[in-house]
Amino acid sequence: MQDSRHGPSLQRKTLRAPFAVPVIALMLFHGTASAAWKSPPVPERPNVPVEMPSTPAPQNAAALAIPEDLLKPGATITLAKVVDIALQNNPLTRASYLAARSASDLFGSKHAAYYPSLDLAASFNRSKNTSTDPVLGAVENIYGPEVTLGYLLLDLGGRSANVEDARQGLIAADWSHNATIQNVVLGVETAYVDYLDAKAQLEASQVTLKQAQVVLDAATTRHDAGLATIAEVLQAKTAFSQAQLSFQTADGAVLALRGGLATAMGLPANTPYDVGTLPSEVPLERVAGVVEELIANAEAHRPDLAAARALADKATAHVRAVRSDGLPNLSLNASAGRSYIDPYAGKSPVNSWSATALVSFPLFTGFANTFDLRKAREDAGVARAQADLLEQQVVLQVWQSYYSLKTATQLVKTSRDLLASAEQSERVALGRYKEGVGTIIDLLTAQAALAGARAQEIQARSSFYVALAQLAHDTGAAAQNLDQAIEITKEGGTP
Repeated sequence: MQDSRHGPSLQRKTLRAPFAVPVIALMLFHGTASAAWKSPPVPERPNVPVEMPSTPAPQNAAALAIPEDLLKPGATITLAKVVDIALQNNPLTRASYLAARSASDLFGSKHAAYYPSLDLAASFNRSKNTSTDPVLGAVENIYGPEVTLGYLLLDLGGRSANVEDARQGLIAADWSHNATIQNVVLGVETAYVDYLDAKAQLEASQVTLKQAQVVLDAATTRHDAGLATIAEVLQAKTAFSQAQLSFQTADGAVLALRGGLATAMGLPANTPYDVGTLPSEVPLERVAGVVEELIANAEAHRPDLAAARALADKATAHVRAVRSDGLPNLSLNASAGRSYIDPYAGKSPVNSWSATALVSFPLFTGFANTFDLRKAREDAGVARAQADLLEQQVVLQVWQSYYSLKTATQLVKTSRDLLASAEQSERVALGRYKEGVGTIIDLLTAQAALAGARAQEIQARSSFYVALAQLAHDTGAAAQNLDQAIEITKEGGTP
């Protein structure tokens, strides 16, 4: 009778705790839900703005990589350093890196299917059976551990196809990461060259402004000597004002592009840094090779094209994995456990085990496997077509960038000839005007032509470096740009 009295007593005790748990959980959920569903402010009138709370900072925000020497006023950095900072701070490279790591983890997860699975479980059963209990009303507790082993022996290619699917996905993610890096590098190089171009244009505008001042002084001197009319002085003043306007515009462009380059590096636009100057000597001899060779290199080394091909192979492997779902497989399951019975003192634990070899074959799935297999094949065809399309685009990009570089090379040579003739013409026109045998119109025309030729020569040099970087990117050789293809920092120095 002692067991029967203790039985109900234990039942009453166990009922209190389960009842308290949902009540506490309900209170906690109500508090969480109230906070989550708290209504934001609502406008009172159509013409009154809503006072919104300040936006909280994102959690686990990545800290920007800003070198200490870069924060010093007037610090000058090289292109290699600019690219290094950008690759560390750019969210695109961080996202592609994490995507590749995720694909690696998925590959490991799929490969785990080749290993057996082992599960450990513990059970507790409390029951009361008056028909078999020797003591009427007694409560029986049965508890004990159980170990279960499962192993897939044969699946006719399903596991290998899933592993190959994940492996090709990892390869595609790796190539995509490399493509992201090359895109970031190209963007930073372009912003870098644009900034150098703006600085060179500012220096050219300053030279033009000084030359306009010389013409204004000459016109004023001739007017004071009675050798020129006031119209000539006014024309010289107009040209000087236009030169001032060009100089101020170039100065604003320098500041804007400086902030743009800082943003491309992932830094605040007001970061105190600077770079060198645009080199006067352009490595025109780097334009070598045949376009067919460059196209072949691009087809072999372009990371985005390699990623597309890996995705096509991944889709093909997925077809085999889907096909294996409709084929038989052989698996082995085994379990062993021990059960303890309470309150029957002195009774030995009960040991149990079992082993099962199972052959399963899906006879009918409502044609689901048939349609899944068709879809997988069509998806594989889409992926292969996308890879072929990208290959054609790569060929076109290399073709266009190659001849753009050829054109940029010719423009550098032509613009230098134009600049040399414009400088000679301006010197002759200025000398003739000072001697009184030339007109102010001829001199101003020569100076305007010189200013345009100087700007075109700078633009031609900048365009050459951008075209060179673009060709290196399109052929999949952007990593060589830093020290070989686009050496524009060796003439740097402090500006």
